[in-house]
Amino acid sequence: MSGLAQSSARDVRLLFCTRAVRLFAYGFLSVVLVLHLSAAGLSEARIGLLLTLTLLGDTAISLVLTTRADRTGRRSMLLLGAVLMIFAGALFAVTRSFPLLVLAATVGVISPAGNEVGPFLAIEQATLSQALPAERRTQVFAWYQLAGAFATAFGSLAGGALASGLQRAGWAPLPSYRAIVAGYAALGAVLVVLFTRLSPAAEAPPAKRVASDRPHFLRSHLGLHRSRGVVLRLSALFSLDAFAGGFVVQSFVAYWFHTRFGADPALLGRIFFTANVLAGLSALSAAWVARRIGLVRTMVFTHLPSNVLLFLVPVMPTLELAMAALFLRFSISQMDVPTRQSYTMAVVEPEERSAAAGVTGIARTIGSSLAPIAAGPLYAVPALASLPFFIAGGIKIAYDLAVYVAFRKLRPPEERGRGGQVG
Repeated sequence: MSGLAQSSARDVRLLFCTRAVRLFAYGFLSVVLVLHLSAAGLSEARIGLLLTLTLLGDTAISLVLTTRADRTGRRSMLLLGAVLMIFAGALFAVTRSFPLLVLAATVGVISPAGNEVGPFLAIEQATLSQALPAERRTQVFAWYQLAGAFATAFGSLAGGALASGLQRAGWAPLPSYRAIVAGYAALGAVLVVLFTRLSPAAEAPPAKRVASDRPHFLRSHLGLHRSRGVVLRLSALFSLDAFAGGFVVQSFVAYWFHTRFGADPALLGRIFFTANVLAGLSALSAAWVARRIGLVRTMVFTHLPSNVLLFLVPVMPTLELAMAALFLRFSISQMDVPTRQSYTMAVVEPEERSAAAGVTGIARTIGSSLAPIAAGPLYAVPALASLPFFIAGGIKIAYDLAVYVAFRKLRPPEERGRGGQVG
């Protein structure tokens, strides 16, 4: 194996580690985030506003960092993102001031849903795609998704268990939640150390950083040129899906289980541990399905039934049945994630991968950021608290149908032998 190949293989393993640490941190925080803000004295409406500002801030950070990563250095952008995680966690842990929380939310990196936010996913996907042959990309992305899902699951379990354990030991709720937030900042510091170990092979090849001669805003500011049409179409649809998901982010669903059934933090941790493990396993099966029916069909045909199941969660009369519906949904809900990511990397130019993943990821963050400000007041009213589940499910079904209509004929290179062509 050549030195470059060895460096690339080492970078792949390292990026799996950074993914696991980061998603553990997101899960660790998300299961108690809304409980923390509520204990700090914020109303549901203010919490919804803060979560929206958090996601909008993540969007701005992602836009700046991911669209410059291939040109100015992927490792430096990843390091900056990790520093912003530390900043957000530290400030959330020490203040109850709403203006300061808004500052931390908009400038720092916080994940209300337990999912990826910030610049990390886009840059890591581009690096992985560069290091892998096309025929292995979806499979490795599936394992990458699994690593993140398991890390989120264990983070949720640990966060809920630690908060409950501290409260049983005599801590008041707010200090117990602050300990979780401080732990989130500490995990950001671990990421800083890991990102410093990336090799030069992780950077975009210099020959692929050359832009075309014709000036264009999307190229000069977002790093897109030949792929901009497909990226913008994907971005619009991904934003719609994320907007729907913003009504049922993990922090809000945890809060719903807490207020509807009295679930304590430890039980919430166990619920989302199980849910995220099931999600990870569902993502792993996506590569097998995609090899047989294609990436687009896998994205759509597995996502539709999971959204129907979303309708069932709030109508269940008992905690056990609501948990069962949630688990059943998670058992198939994430099969579209590695296929969606792999598809995006496949249908854009190699030198535009960080930018494409960044722009589509930013579109998702924008979409998801608009929903919490509307969802927060709904969760505050018992008679309306189930409505976000129905809104999310309905919009997601419309998204699935739109993706199939728009992209069923646009096949990635590895599927060309099955008929159709990349357009």
